[in-house]
Amino acid sequence: MATSQEGSTNNTQEENNIKDLGGKEAVEKLRDLADKAESCFFCTNIKTGVPMSVRPMAIQQVDDEGNIWFMSMKDSNKNEEIASDPFTHLLFQAGAHSGFVNIYGISEILRDQAKIDELWSPFIKTWFQGGKDDPNITLIKVIPSEGYYWDTKHGTAVAFLKIAASVITGKTMDDSVEGTLDID
Repeated sequence: MATSQEGSTNNTQEENNIKDLGGKEAVEKLRDLADKAESCFFCTNIKTGVPMSVRPMAIQQVDDEGNIWFMSMKDSNKNEEIASDPFTHLLFQAGAHSGFVNIYGISEILRDQAKIDELWSPFIKTWFQGGKDDPNITLIKVIPSEGYYWDTKHGTAVAFLKIAASVITGKTMDDSVEGTLDID
């Protein structure tokens, strides 16, 4: 995902706040922010020409390849939408002022009991009353094709102090960092 820095506060900062990540480093950033977010907005009907569908979904796992795993019922609207249009958009927010992730990818609907067993926790039974052996449970595997993140370099406390110093000095001292996530 290319971004335009023209007119951005990035141009007034003394330190570089653009850091594109690739490979394992991108997967680790995605995993870290997804773990902090715990859920995301899961968007479907991207290419079909009908209004996009958006719903909150609990993230089950970001695996070592950067794939993002969810559980869903076989007869859910989201599964039906993915079957006709596999393009998916995920939006994460790990904290009030940092840890934002934008992922675009292709979803696959799978039935893999070993993976369901791996991802299962008692908390998930809230949505799947039949338990982990319910034959109606499916997995949604989102394979990222593009991603972008916004975060802080040194955590929210340092970011707050830099913002406060910026207000006092009139100098841009943003502690943010952002960039592409190249999972491939």
